[in-house]
Amino acid sequence: MDLYDSKPKKNDGSRDAENSARPFLGVHFECCDMYVRLYRPIERPFYQGRCPKCGKPVFIPVGEGGTSSRFFSVR
Repeated sequence: MDLYDSKPKKNDGSRDAENSARPFLGVHFECCDMYVRLYRPIERPFYQGRCPKCGKPVFIPVGEGGTSSRFFSVR
C-alpha cells in the first residue's frame, strides 16, 4: 500500500528558513537510545535539555576552544 498526500502543499521555504536560522545540536541519549535536537536559546551561550524517556539532563556550553561538532552522544 502506498500512502501519499492527494493535495501537496506548496513549499515556500519559510519554515526551512526559520529552522535553519536557529542553531541546534543533535544529541543521542545512549541511556534510552533516543535522538533529540537541542536548540540554543537566543542570546544564551549554551544548549541544555533532557532525555525524553528517562529525563537525564545534559548541559553543553558554547565558547572559545570548543568543538565544531554538531552531533553528540550522552552516556
